[in-house]
Amino acid sequence: MTRTYSFLSKASTRGLAGNGAGRKAGMVVLGTVGLAMAGCADQSGPGAATGPQAPKAATSHKIGVLLPLTGPNAALGHELLAGAQLALAENGTSTAPGQASALQMDVHDTAAVGGASAAATAAAEAGDGIILGPLTAVDTAAAAPAAQSASMPVLAFTSDVGQARNGVWVMGITPEDQVERLVATARQEGRHRFAAFLPDNPLGHALGNGLLASCRDQGLMSPTIVYHTGSQASITQMMRELSSYDTRRAEAQPDGNTAAPASTPAAPATGSADTADKTLPSDLAAALKGGSDTSATASADGAAQAPAVPKLAPPPFDALLLGDTGLGLKNVIGALADSQVSSANVRIMGPGLWAAFATKLGALKGAWYAAPDPSSRQSFANRFMARNHHMPRPLADLSYDAAKVATTVARVAPNGYPADVLTRSEGFAGVDGPFTLLPDGRTRRALGVFEVLDNGGGAKLRVPATTKSAVSG
Repeated sequence: MTRTYSFLSKASTRGLAGNGAGRKAGMVVLGTVGLAMAGCADQSGPGAATGPQAPKAATSHKIGVLLPLTGPNAALGHELLAGAQLALAENGTSTAPGQASALQMDVHDTAAVGGASAAATAAAEAGDGIILGPLTAVDTAAAAPAAQSASMPVLAFTSDVGQARNGVWVMGITPEDQVERLVATARQEGRHRFAAFLPDNPLGHALGNGLLASCRDQGLMSPTIVYHTGSQASITQMMRELSSYDTRRAEAQPDGNTAAPASTPAAPATGSADTADKTLPSDLAAALKGGSDTSATASADGAAQAPAVPKLAPPPFDALLLGDTGLGLKNVIGALADSQVSSANVRIMGPGLWAAFATKLGALKGAWYAAPDPSSRQSFANRFMARNHHMPRPLADLSYDAAKVATTVARVAPNGYPADVLTRSEGFAGVDGPFTLLPDGRTRRALGVFEVLDNGGGAKLRVPATTKSAVSG
């Protein structure tokens, strides 16, 4: 189904338009009915599918939106639609001189028959000049060919940097961007020997690739990267290998002989290493709160203690990137203690996902993660709440930013959405801070560096968010 919204001067902003197809059992329908619309029309018609429509799409200011409005992701799709609608309601009533005074939003359901590819083709036939969406990397790959054939830029909501290319921008905060910020900050601190201990999953490999690229781009030696399988035994053994534990242990013995290895936890871990739990299990919370000391102790029946492990020299790296969350992170924290890798001589770094449970990361005191400054989002959250009567999900930030790009470019470009305007050096003002669209399809966002505090104190902003460019828009 295709709908066209026309946002006119002095238009009401009372709510979010409902979608009848979205009101299935168990489905959350976001917002309230009452969005001011000047038109709601089927975009099919005589000549709509003919070849000459492609030039029209390249020069139009009409905004195509590709989102899942039915099916299992409908609630999230409507949430992102609400973010885009808010941006157009606030900014979409003024275009370049000589153009109409309103911007139109042309909405297509990527969960309908034909998927994202058919939705992108329909947007081209409707004469859209830019596409906001789709939601996922798979849908972005499916929609890109039709969009590029029609010269329609795509502002996709995925964070998969593999989808970035000329004319297709990845709007999500990518793991690669987070790592670039962390490496740059650690380098300023004097760190030069980087390593990574990561889960063998897509997030882990994205972080690893980001570390390789960041070290290369910043003139640092190539990092050592280890991917673990997620089991407790794998994590403990591979951390020892990465940290050269046996060598350090041998060097710490007065007679030069290697002492017996320290005992390792016997209980197997439960849960996968790549699970990002929304609510952390109580055993993990306790482990994080109290730290993870895996050194041997006397048993309750009086058994003799294992020999104390001497203090070891620092490992062969001074900055270590981690990527686990959930129970996997608990096991990694235990392995760090077992191998004597601590913040005393190593800067621990992690993904922005840690922000969701920073109060439970006390055992990683001093660790860093890169994320937007949450204070930047407050104004948007208040405006979204006033319009839609609930707080926005984080992904709504991306759809608002994408629509803000479209409205900003439409005010200055007489025809379409030219790449040189989209990639302007001054960037754009976003919900979570300034950002810039790069020519290769990546998005450079302003990320702050946060430092984990102990005793459940959460994290503090260590280095304010910044980009390499000024901001306007």
